[in-house]
Amino acid sequence: MPLLLAQISDPHLDGTDRARERTARVMDYLRTLPTPVDALLVTGDIADHGSPAEYEEAARLLAAPFPVLTCPGNHDARGPMRTGLLGEPSSDGPINRLHRVGGAAILMCDSSIPGEDDGLLDDTTLAWIDSTLDELPSGTPALLAFHHPPVALHHPLPDGYALQNDQALADLLARHPEVAALITGHAHTPAATTFAGLPVIVGPAITWTLRLPWEGDQPADRDQPPALAFHILDDRHRLTTHFRVVLP
Repeated sequence: MPLLLAQISDPHLDGTDRARERTARVMDYLRTLPTPVDALLVTGDIADHGSPAEYEEAARLLAAPFPVLTCPGNHDARGPMRTGLLGEPSSDGPINRLHRVGGAAILMCDSSIPGEDDGLLDDTTLAWIDSTLDELPSGTPALLAFHHPPVALHHPLPDGYALQNDQALADLLARHPEVAALITGHAHTPAATTFAGLPVIVGPAITWTLRLPWEGDQPADRDQPPALAFHILDDRHRLTTHFRVVLP
């Protein structure tokens, strides 16, 4: 059976009514779908300042009757995210998690650098990805999800805070043909490209939409509605993506 995944990214919950309403609007839409998704991927910048209160709000807003899988972004803080959202003891180590959904493996990976906006899959995370993929049963398709896209998106804002060690990731992927695609956030615009011969899907943002250089000088378009992605992983391990905006 094909796997149906939803993806949201960059809600930037900051305690304001605006961020809360936009996140709640998207979650209400997902909870009331006639056919429920198999899981929801939340690809970072869940909180805007990384405060405990923001993650407590995120835990309430993201509660759903389907699995909700998360990874941090550059605005997130690992310790408060663990305690406030994941219900775990505080720790500053990377937040990496393997989730088995249907017959697929979804690796939610930490590309954050504490205190910085750039991205990095550090040595600990790369080793975890490598060993986790090695241990999967033969024939298991895998998706890697993390915050920072590993390729240029041709806008100075997201490209200015890119994933630093893309070559190390490319080398790892060359050893693991079971990886079907990479799913990221960070850029605040839906996009599709390739990296190391694999599809890269960049999910749209909840908080605001990136205005591209040919659309105007101000990068943040706060008038666009929040958006999300649906990913279908079929029995031949091919990924198809649809994007949706969610109007009031």
